[in-house]
Amino acid sequence: MRIRVAGLIEMENGYALMHRINVKKKEGSTQPYGEYYVFPGGGVENNDNSFEEGVKREVLEEFGIEVDVKQKLYSRKINDDYEEHLYYCIYKSGKLGTGSGPEFSGDPKYIDRGEYIPTIVKKDEIRNIRLLPEEFKEKMIIDFKL
Repeated sequence: MRIRVAGLIEMENGYALMHRINVKKKEGSTQPYGEYYVFPGGGVENNDNSFEEGVKREVLEEFGIEVDVKQKLYSRKINDDYEEHLYYCIYKSGKLGTGSGPEFSGDPKYIDRGEYIPTIVKKDEIRNIRLLPEEFKEKMIIDFKL
């Protein structure tokens, strides 16, 4: 089973999100394409002692910042092979945009995945963007009164 963990990080009167642009549609794929935003995160790895540790590692890799993980917000299970968990995080240190994860390495396997742009989206703009997964976005709008 693949388990994805991600962080909702409040920064500068907004949220740090990964802006994905120019993502190419793969034939027969149900994966998102075009332009959208996602919560920073990725798959739990064998050396992660907890989901929270996985969130910290992924945020550091993707954004170059350190966070404190405060609480689990939402979970969803797509099928027997995939589940996802979103955690509320507090920014601690580092400079947004200095991540060194594989998506920034020039690795050819990422060529059709478009660009990854660490971005802060203001709270009053969340409703106006394509933020995935939509299920988490809808809950966030209600719970955080956005």
